[in-house]
Amino acid sequence: MTSSEPTTGPTPPADAATDYPRHWEADVVASDGGIVHLRPILPGDADALLRFHASLSDRTRYLRYFGPYPRMSPRDLERFTHVDHRKRVGFICLLGDEILAVGRYEGLPGGSGDGPAGVESAEVAFVARDDHQGRGLGSILLEHLAAAARENGLRRFEAEVLVENHQMVRVFREAGYQVSRAFSEGVLHLEFDIDPTERSLAVRDAREQRAEARSVHNVLHPASVAVIGASTDPSKIGHAVLANLLRSNFTGPVFPVNPDARSVRGVRAYASVTDIPDEVDLAVVAVPAAGIDEVMDSCLAKGVKALVVVSAGFADAGGSGVVAERRLVAEARAHGMRVIGPNALGVANTDPDVRLNATLAPDVPGVGRVGFFSQSGALGIAILATAKDRGLGLSTFVSAGNRADLSGNDLLQYWQTDPATDVVLLYLETFGNPRKFARLARRLARTKPIVAVKSGRHSGPTPALAASAAPIDEASVRALFEQAGVIRVETLSQLFDTALLLAYQPLPAGPRVAVVGNSSALGVLVADALLDEGLELHGPPVDVGTAAPPEEFAAAVARAIGAAPGGHGAAGAEGATGAGPERGEASDGDPDGGPDGGADALIAVFVPPVATPGAAYARALREAVAGADTPVIAVFLAVEGVPSELSVAREDGSPGPGSVPSYPSPERAAAALARVSRYARWRSLPVGQFDTPGGVDTERARSLVARLGADEARRLTDDEAVELLACYGIPVTEFRLVSGVEDAVAAADELGYPVALKAVGDRWRHRTDLVGVRLDLGAAGAVRRAYGDLTRLTGESQLYVQRMAPKGVSCVLEIVEDPSFGSLLSFGLSGMATELLGDRAFRVVPVSDQDAAALVRAPRAAPLLAGYRGTEPVDLAACEDLVLRVGRIAEDLPEVRALSLDPVLTSPEGAYVTGARVVLGPPPTRRERGGPRRLR
Repeated sequence: MTSSEPTTGPTPPADAATDYPRHWEADVVASDGGIVHLRPILPGDADALLRFHASLSDRTRYLRYFGPYPRMSPRDLERFTHVDHRKRVGFICLLGDEILAVGRYEGLPGGSGDGPAGVESAEVAFVARDDHQGRGLGSILLEHLAAAARENGLRRFEAEVLVENHQMVRVFREAGYQVSRAFSEGVLHLEFDIDPTERSLAVRDAREQRAEARSVHNVLHPASVAVIGASTDPSKIGHAVLANLLRSNFTGPVFPVNPDARSVRGVRAYASVTDIPDEVDLAVVAVPAAGIDEVMDSCLAKGVKALVVVSAGFADAGGSGVVAERRLVAEARAHGMRVIGPNALGVANTDPDVRLNATLAPDVPGVGRVGFFSQSGALGIAILATAKDRGLGLSTFVSAGNRADLSGNDLLQYWQTDPATDVVLLYLETFGNPRKFARLARRLARTKPIVAVKSGRHSGPTPALAASAAPIDEASVRALFEQAGVIRVETLSQLFDTALLLAYQPLPAGPRVAVVGNSSALGVLVADALLDEGLELHGPPVDVGTAAPPEEFAAAVARAIGAAPGGHGAAGAEGATGAGPERGEASDGDPDGGPDGGADALIAVFVPPVATPGAAYARALREAVAGADTPVIAVFLAVEGVPSELSVAREDGSPGPGSVPSYPSPERAAAALARVSRYARWRSLPVGQFDTPGGVDTERARSLVARLGADEARRLTDDEAVELLACYGIPVTEFRLVSGVEDAVAAADELGYPVALKAVGDRWRHRTDLVGVRLDLGAAGAVRRAYGDLTRLTGESQLYVQRMAPKGVSCVLEIVEDPSFGSLLSFGLSGMATELLGDRAFRVVPVSDQDAAALVRAPRAAPLLAGYRGTEPVDLAACEDLVLRVGRIAEDLPEVRALSLDPVLTSPEGAYVTGARVVLGPPPTRRERGGPRRLR
């Protein structure tokens, strides 16, 4: 999404332009899904503030001001609207030109903190208009006031609240801070530190999820729809949208808007949306971009809740179209509306209680439990047609087009708690907020699989999306998806292959796959494909022969997964247990020697013999695996999707759970199963913990960075780098910088032998042939000879003398700058081959303990750390601890633009940092982890 400039209210006065904190402005989603615009208060807001105060009920004014206070005095009006944005800060929430809520803090005297004039505490208060109470505006104001106060160096808020003001007390109590209370004469005095806590962040994230999910719910569950630009010409997109809405039998009223027609497709038309007598929840806009301003005016006047803009000609057209798109979104948000598009295909909801097809696609798939988000409008029709052809039912579908407002992140929030969606599919071209995507996807994938196609791997985003996209390279995307448990596929065909398995079959419990078929040749192909994908064969492929009847084919399948003949899973038709062989035992009844039961998944392969139809075999397969808890897929050559013979039909005839997906080739079946198996393995891992390692002193580190300065990029000196790393419990193997041979000997004597001598310049020290390093110097004579060698080589008299660390595998751990995330962690083994092959693994911060464990095992050369060919394994726990500490640096100190621990010598004794390079600089423009909610 694009950030938007304020469109209502006064602009900052010229003489205050340098002090006005424009970066505090935000569009925020209220708890009911509506949008409010939040910004600092200005002197020009005085009249609006008087109207706001007059609109409050006597009861609300009493609770806020502890008395009647019917009129705001000129003195108070001056004090409330003239703030310095440091010691005194005020925010207003706006809908159009009207103030809905006001919040402010005022610094309290007597402090000695880092705030303005030594102020470290402030009194905070806020109030919302009666008709907008209960929308969570108080919580929103508190989050943004706390963020502003932290930016200004304040540490604590205090508040005076009447005991009977239960709603305000609840706002403070439920904010996630540690609140202390004192009671006196009917007034509660509350105090709390405003630094983010894990609980306050969890509260913020939960509120954000509920609010953004509600805003998407409003789009997908409208009570009424208007089609603005509904044409009588069947070739126009406005006609197509209206026809599709009517054809889908939408459960609410549909209102065509066309000033030149009395009716469209037999439905009465209106000249303007303002002429419609009923409320309008959703408006589909199908007018040229040049006419959008007039449409917006009428929608704002009507109070439409959301817009789906299918028209093109905005950012996709470049130039002035980008400006028009930003103005469209800014106006919509200022008046509480969400926007899907522009240049969108539309939205669909197959729920029988909604039956919404507000898209340009004439047909949508049947009811299912798969949610689909697509950035591409052009591909949308093909995507929906393919899903229908392959028997994949959908719950909801959103094509966001230019993604100017509503994005994939909003849909992830919605699907998190949507009871109608079990699987999420994404077609992504860009990321608007990659850090938020990583957080949301990691949480959602724990309960619902996410399958994603990310296009543009070798090219940039389309012009329509470039304006609202964060630049992100392929390594970052790969790290993001791996860390979040997202199943990444390269093509739409792979997307549907994977989705069919996830939609209709359970997750595999492990990597063992049984193969049953009627062709030895095809069985071998399947086995090869499975092994290529890293899966295991559960016994040799079973070949029942081409002459086997359907019953024999079904019996072999049932034996392989431990199901009784005739289906009903392992318990059999009568519910008996223990009647079959034990898990993994061979069955005397298996003529081919295949094992009975014990498989984690099964692939059934079938080649129709000449003059033998395959339908009976497909039905027998479906019945044999009915109710089984083992995933089963089929390779019925030339059959793709879920044919009726393999389908377990829902009431409406569409495929339901237990349906067996079929693939046209062994390779595609094995690849889909492998993707799902890897996801199931990721999901079975413990949820990572974000605990801070012991010995970390974040405040000391921040003070050090502030003292060193980060206004310009500069490399820290050796002593500065060592001091910073020590704040995070990362010791650097002791060393000395010397300028003469006798100094070198003296340093070696002090450090203790053996020692290493290293050239000062990176050019010499980090070469793979170690030409600038002399190791294992055990006596003064060896130090003298090494010193002479290196000074002759480098022409420099300065060298490092360092105590030898235990011998081990040399690794490199780095913080690398990324334009979208701010920082990534990179880990790999040292060496020319590693550099040549790019054998580095990446993780997005913050990193959990599970992320750290995965990172040090991710490079292709990582087996060298685990004991390769009889060598002793290194201390991987020490490596993981080091990753966690460097991850904290990346998260706590955005001023650290680059950090390289090279080399890190890993051995059974631990992980020893023997070289470090740190670069400080201005932090990237990204929001703090504990920052308040806002739409991008």
